[in-house]
Amino acid sequence: FQMLAQQNVEVLNTVFEHRPASARKIVVTCPHCFNTLGNEYPELGGQFEVVHHTQLLNRLVRERRLVPVAPLGEDVTYHDPCYLGRHNKVYSPPRELVGATGATLREMPRHADRALCCGAGGARMWMEERVGKRINLERVDEALGTAPTKIATGCPFCRVMMTDGLTARQNEKAAPESVEVLDVAQLLLTAVKRGQDGGNGSGDRTSVAEAAAGD
Repeated sequence: FQMLAQQNVEVLNTVFEHRPASARKIVVTCPHCFNTLGNEYPELGGQFEVVHHTQLLNRLVRERRLVPVAPLGEDVTYHDPCYLGRHNKVYSPPRELVGATGATLREMPRHADRALCCGAGGARMWMEERVGKRINLERVDEALGTAPTKIATGCPFCRVMMTDGLTARQNEKAAPESVEVLDVAQLLLTAVKRGQDGGNGSGDRTSVAEAAAGD
């Protein structure tokens, strides 16, 4: 790990050459990269401001540089990725984004610092459960217990886990076919696109890409 990380630090430092440490920002969609780049790379000379995409998008919405213009009217449950939540205490930004879309948030019994997660980004993706129920089914059953129309998360590994579990339950006719797993950013994009397509005076609204690029 140290050899690979050191090589990555050298590459990133080259990318940020001539920029002060305060101007070296990296936006990530993976909570495990968020944790590694932000908490472990500094020991190897990598001084960066690391921002998860839900934090960036939430700040753009709060500053009204990105404005959802049509409520989705969905019932959404949010799954906390372990390396975003318990390891780095990022709980509010993704939930605030769900609220910004106009969706109703339905919390699972185990959420925030008590959330159940698979640890796939910590190399557990290749481990098999030997006792009890598979983690993807256990967590999806908890999500389905909130009667959601959408299951949201902020991690590509978690999205795979939740999608696999949901597909299994749908194949068993134990979950509605209409339920789907999305990244929180996809929920936000849907709200913005609905406004643009609906002709609600959104021509002067900032798109997701423009707002992020401007930051």
